[in-house]
Amino acid sequence: MILFSVGKRKTSIAIIILKNKKLNNKNKILINNKNITVYFKSNKYFYNKIYLPLLLTKNLNNNLEFNIKVKGGGLNGQIDAITLGISRILCKMNNKYTLILKKKKLLTRDSRIVERKKYGRKKSRKKFQFSKR
Repeated sequence: MILFSVGKRKTSIAIIILKNKKLNNKNKILINNKNITVYFKSNKYFYNKIYLPLLLTKNLNNNLEFNIKVKGGGLNGQIDAITLGISRILCKMNNKYTLILKKKKLLTRDSRIVERKKYGRKKSRKKFQFSKR
C-alpha cells in the first residue's frame, strides 16, 4: 500500500509518500533522503512535533516508512508542513483518525504568510522616518 500527501506552511512544501514495510517493527522517516536525526541535528522539539500525529493515533510501532521531500522556508515551516502531510496520510489510512487529529488542530493548514512589501514604504507596513525640519 502506497499513499501520497502534500503539506504546506508559509513557503515550505512537503511531499510525503507512505509505504508499508515488513522487515522492522519501527517507523522509518527519511527527509530528503537523509535520516530524521541527520536532517534535524537531533533536536527533541522537532522530533516531538513530527511524531505527534503518530503518537495520537497510536501508530508509533507500526511498520510504516515515510519518504519525505521538503523544500523552501525555514525549519519551523518545514516541520509544520511535514506534520500536516503526515496527518493527512493517516486520515487516508483510517477515517477514524480524523476526529482525533482535528481536536489537536493537526489537519488545518496554517495559511499565514509574509505580507508583501509596498512601494513608498520600508517594509509592508513600516514607513520611512518623517523629518519635520
